[in-house]
Amino acid sequence: MERRSTDPRPDDADTVEGVGELATLARILPRLPRGDDTVLGPGDDAAVVAAPDGRFVVTTDLMVHGPDFRRAWSTSYDLGWKAAASNLSDVAAMGARPTALVVALAVPGDTPVADLEVFADGLRDGCAAMAPGTGVVGGDLSVSPTFTVAVTAFGDLEGRAPVRRDGARPGDVVAVSGALGRSARGLDLLFRLGVDHEGVPDVSAAGALRERDPDVGWHLAPTPPVADGRSAALAGATAMLDLSDGLALDAGRVARASGVVVDLSGAALGDDPRLALSGGEDHSLFATFPPGVTVPAGFRLVGTVRDPAGGAPRVTVDGSDLGEAGGWDPYRLWSGAQG
Repeated sequence: MERRSTDPRPDDADTVEGVGELATLARILPRLPRGDDTVLGPGDDAAVVAAPDGRFVVTTDLMVHGPDFRRAWSTSYDLGWKAAASNLSDVAAMGARPTALVVALAVPGDTPVADLEVFADGLRDGCAAMAPGTGVVGGDLSVSPTFTVAVTAFGDLEGRAPVRRDGARPGDVVAVSGALGRSARGLDLLFRLGVDHEGVPDVSAAGALRERDPDVGWHLAPTPPVADGRSAALAGATAMLDLSDGLALDAGRVARASGVVVDLSGAALGDDPRLALSGGEDHSLFATFPPGVTVPAGFRLVGTVRDPAGGAPRVTVDGSDLGEAGGWDPYRLWSGAQG
């Protein structure tokens, strides 16, 4: 799959400002997948998506230039792919099957329409790779000095109860499907080596770095195990969530919601426990399962659930309190391997 840079700039006639909204949409919409559950796709005031279960899962996510991505590092294709990945994984974390995305873009007026076509290609290919049959059924375009992507995703529970964060019980096993810390390592490399001599993100430096280290590409366009969310639900997962903000922070959310201690195994954290615990944006799946259940293929055991025994719900590693392990918080200055 080709992941093209947004350089160079064409003349004004090929920018969104020069072409206008209708012509821009006419170039983007044919590139987007319709989806197996789409009853009415783009072109009306709203889309119609089938919900055979009678309920649907819905989630939304923002990607803003600066805190969430850098245009010097991410191609338009990367942004489309990552927009799909971050939302599809949230649907999967509820145990649902993704069915549809609605995508809104606010971009500078001098953005080439070709950039948005490549963005649409990333969306299409990301959906096909991670959740075949998912459609992009609508959205909106606007102008902004800051490149902003907003995605709303929908999913079908297929008659099952949603897998929530508050269902973990003492005695459950803890398992993860997907990478731990890989995205954070890639981002750390970009901050250190994907910049010019003044520390400014640099297209050429990032491109060369990406060729040398696959973790850089993983950060820019991850491929979370979306199908494993449904598998976990079918296997009887008691709690689950998407690891978007780091294992320690997200496991803590399950611990607090369920009123338990999540005890992680240090041996399961890999060669760099710091990144495994605090690194965000892998969009892996964290799940708990009842004792004796066969954990689905794709998941690996990383710990157990324990009774807090009168103490506060928390995360421990090999029985020791974790304390402050970091994690992604958009309202705090980042220090470490995130951004």
